[in-house]
Amino acid sequence: MIIRTRQLRKVYRVGVERIHALRGIDLEIEANEFVAIMGSSGSGKSTLMNIIGCLDRPTAGTYELDGRDTSRISVNELALARNQRVGFVFQSFELLPRMSALHNVELPLIYAKGRWRDRRRKAKAALERVGLGDRMTHRPSQLSGGQKQRVAIARAILNNPAVLLADEPTGNLDSGTTREIMQLFEQLHDDGQTILVVTHEPDVASHCNRIIVLADGLIASDSGTANGHGAARAEQARA
Repeated sequence: MIIRTRQLRKVYRVGVERIHALRGIDLEIEANEFVAIMGSSGSGKSTLMNIIGCLDRPTAGTYELDGRDTSRISVNELALARNQRVGFVFQSFELLPRMSALHNVELPLIYAKGRWRDRRRKAKAALERVGLGDRMTHRPSQLSGGQKQRVAIARAILNNPAVLLADEPTGNLDSGTTREIMQLFEQLHDDGQTILVVTHEPDVASHCNRIIVLADGLIASDSGTANGHGAARAEQARA
């Protein structure tokens, strides 16, 4: 089990007001699942992803990442888990403009123990894996939106994370490039990567093999696990 939450709750205080972002989430995600998390603004999906990504802690309940209860580890251990066990892909790419694609991908290993040559080799391999072996020396300004997101994905998978979290990863991309990026996620899933995608786009969610919808801090629906890449393509295969 990669992710397990039990009665996960998150309450924010704004002045004297208490905002209940999560109201008791029970969730289990197995290795190599490809999951979409959907919901309207204020549904709790961003809060849930922040906790899963070890960017925040719950107010109550438990969250286990790769078999480890994150509520029982120190702040430093939590940061280490965030760096080594979770890969992040954001809508805005989050690339440093003055660095090449290769240097941007290397960043998660800058403070890790290991030789410079090993770091460079891993970064090159990650870029080649996402189809950017010929763009390693290019800066973000020299790359298209889809290429920038591929660099971000290469950086996210550099440490072979237990889970890859993608927060609206196609929000800044056109429909054609969106399909290309989702096909890349499918390839990573085929290779064994566990992937969670936060999205409000049904077309993006259709690439996943499980769709979880949040509403008012609770799970409103959960399609459950399914074989194949996604519900839509499974239906096409049966047709």
